[in-house]
Amino acid sequence: MASSENSVESKSSLTKLAPLEAVLFDIDGTLCDSDPLHYYAFREMLQEIGFNGGNPITEEFFIATVAGKHNDDIASDLFPGDLERGLKFVDDKEAMFRRLAAEQLKPLNGLAKVRKWIEDRGLKRAAVTNAPRPNAELMLSILGLTDFFEAVIIGGECEHAKPHPEPYLKGLEALKASKEHTFIFEDSVSGIKAGVAAGMPVIGISTRNPEDLLMEAKPAFLIKDYDDPKLWAALEELDKSGSR
Repeated sequence: MASSENSVESKSSLTKLAPLEAVLFDIDGTLCDSDPLHYYAFREMLQEIGFNGGNPITEEFFIATVAGKHNDDIASDLFPGDLERGLKFVDDKEAMFRRLAAEQLKPLNGLAKVRKWIEDRGLKRAAVTNAPRPNAELMLSILGLTDFFEAVIIGGECEHAKPHPEPYLKGLEALKASKEHTFIFEDSVSGIKAGVAAGMPVIGISTRNPEDLLMEAKPAFLIKDYDDPKLWAALEELDKSGSR
C-alpha cells in the first residue's frame, strides 16, 4: 500500500470516535521497548537448560512463540507435556526480566508527548496487559506512569487473556467508557487481535514486530512510535471532528 494512501486512511480511521472518551494501552513493547529484555532473558535461560539442543533461540522464534502471549500459553508451548516445569520456568524468567528492567527499561519515543495530549484533553485511560502484575507495576513505576492510569487490567486475572477480547472489555468497564469513543495502542499480533475483537480501532506499533504480521491482525494503521507523523495527523483530524 502506498504511504500516501496509508496516511489518508490513518487520518480518517479515528474520526468516527469523536468525541473521544478514553485511550487504552498495552504495556510491554507499547509503552516501553521491553521486548529485547524479554528476548535476552528467554534466550539465556533456555540455553542454560539445553533447550533447542543448546542453541540460542532466534528472534523469529521469540516473535512466533513468545511476544504478546500469556505466560500459561508460553509455558505449554515451550514445555509440552510438563506444564508445571514450564510455569516454574516462566516465573524465574520474569524475575530475571524485572532485574533487567530495573536497570535498562526506557519509554518508547514520543511517549511523553502522547501522555500530555491525553492529559490535556482529560481523557480516561487504562493499561491492559498480559504481563504478570508485578511486571506491570514495576514497568509503570519506572516509566513514571503509576498515577497516569486509572486502571490496570491483567490478562491472567481475567477468565481469558489476550488474544481474547475480555481484558480490553474489562478495561472499558473499569473506566465506564464506550467502545464507540475509545481506541487502543498495541504492539503485538495477539494484542491487536484482542482489541479488534473487542470492537475498537487499534493503532499498531511496529517497533519490534514485523509489519506484515501486525497488518494480518487488522489494526486501523501502524506507527513506528509516538513520534510518527502519521499518528499526529490522525489525532489532529480527531480533534477537528470533536470540535465541529
